[in-house]
Amino acid sequence: MSLTGIGLVIVATIGIGLFGLRISRTTSDFYVASRAVTPRWNASAISGEYLSAASFLGVAGLVLVNGADMLWFSVGYTVGYLMLLVLVAAPLRRSGAYTLPDFAETRFQSAMVRRICSGLVVGIGTLYLLPQLRGAGLTFQTVTGAPPDVGAAVVAVIVVINVAAGGMRSITFVQAFQYWLKLTALATPIFVILIAWRSGDHQIGVLQSLQGAASEWAEPLSTAGGRDHPLYSTYSLLLALCFGTMGLPHVLVRFYTNPDGRAARRTTVVVLALLGLFYLFPPMYAILGRSFAPDLVAGAADTVVLELPSRIFPGTAGDLLGALVAAGAFAAFLSTSSGLTVAIAGVIDQDLLRTRLTRLTGGDYLAVNSFRIAALLAMTVPYVAFRLTGALSLADTVGLAFAVAASTFCPMLVLGIWWRRMSTTGAAAGLVVGGVAASAAALVNVIGAPTGGWPRALVVQPAAWTMPLAFLTVIVVSKLTPHTIPAGAARSMVRLHTPEAVNVDRDPTPLP
Repeated sequence: MSLTGIGLVIVATIGIGLFGLRISRTTSDFYVASRAVTPRWNASAISGEYLSAASFLGVAGLVLVNGADMLWFSVGYTVGYLMLLVLVAAPLRRSGAYTLPDFAETRFQSAMVRRICSGLVVGIGTLYLLPQLRGAGLTFQTVTGAPPDVGAAVVAVIVVINVAAGGMRSITFVQAFQYWLKLTALATPIFVILIAWRSGDHQIGVLQSLQGAASEWAEPLSTAGGRDHPLYSTYSLLLALCFGTMGLPHVLVRFYTNPDGRAARRTTVVVLALLGLFYLFPPMYAILGRSFAPDLVAGAADTVVLELPSRIFPGTAGDLLGALVAAGAFAAFLSTSSGLTVAIAGVIDQDLLRTRLTRLTGGDYLAVNSFRIAALLAMTVPYVAFRLTGALSLADTVGLAFAVAASTFCPMLVLGIWWRRMSTTGAAAGLVVGGVAASAAALVNVIGAPTGGWPRALVVQPAAWTMPLAFLTVIVVSKLTPHTIPAGAARSMVRLHTPEAVNVDRDPTPLP
């Protein structure tokens, strides 16, 4: 039944993607869906791609093992959109850019800053794709017993087909559908459990789970799981999640698809509601898992969402609910991987492929084909990296991607949008310093983090020192290099902050 559920998700994903192919013809369709996505559609699509393997499986696994202090993950994931709403959503859309490197080059008038941003987009996207591929492999292994490489390969192939077929316009329909599928897949088993509890079935087990949650998990910022310096780790995690969201390339590219800045803000408000609704359910699986699947705490905690329905309802009912959850999990991997692949492919296409290929023949058709080649490259590199890396926790790996984003793109966006005296040299220095510091911490985690004490805490949760370091670098270097402030900085600021309804002389020069 689970295989059937996964198969139906795959068929629906490819079918919706092929529908998008029928209406995707221009470069604008492939990059930003011709900037014509309404707030409700866009909010569903953003939620679909944002709720990744870490949200669907990882949060429940972390809460199951470490207790209530792991709920900071779901809180931070959601609050990140509030920061994005307040600081960057509307100005970013008014910039008229297609990608983050586009914005950087327009704001700072520097090809060097653009190249740095391009490298960071590929790096962050690759780091974020690793847990998606691992989650797909884990789900496929749980359902079929096949090696994890098989599930990861299935996701990689389907994502490349969908992205190459219709680009952003196609993926928008796919991701909106997958958000509602994921919500249904998570919520339905919980409601069935509650109905069974009200009717008397499993009542003792449910009550034991709730009592265990109240007695064992009431202490936030605890040292559960052997985490050193929990107060520092919690605040560092919150910084990474709250401010890293605005630096995730697959999230930001979505705001370019809105018609205007006002629509971008409305989209973000709806996203906050959709994310808040979704994150009600993963902790419930963790609480119930303490009573019905305690053996998973020892080493397979990330599978609690997949295993719980069959543990509580042996037989056909449990198989049906398990199939629904497996289908939702696969949708999570597909939607997030699709968004990341679109973002990475856009950068590879613009900065590596199209410039060289257009010298040969040129034309919009060629631009579309180069995007498809870029989509293949964007998935191939993460898949190879997945085969070579170890098995980090899903949510922990995603947390590292957020830390790198918070230490690089967050300072560039916040100061670039709100501080007119930010210089080109300061922007480049901040990206390099923050990127090197956070990436080094991520690399040490992959290779093997220190065993304990402050060295481990600083490496496992680096955002609390890497993000302030990046901000400080930008400010100090900008103060020391005022001669590199872009000549058009004032005009750029007017463009970013003037509502579209106000009639101003906007720069008519198209972006590269």
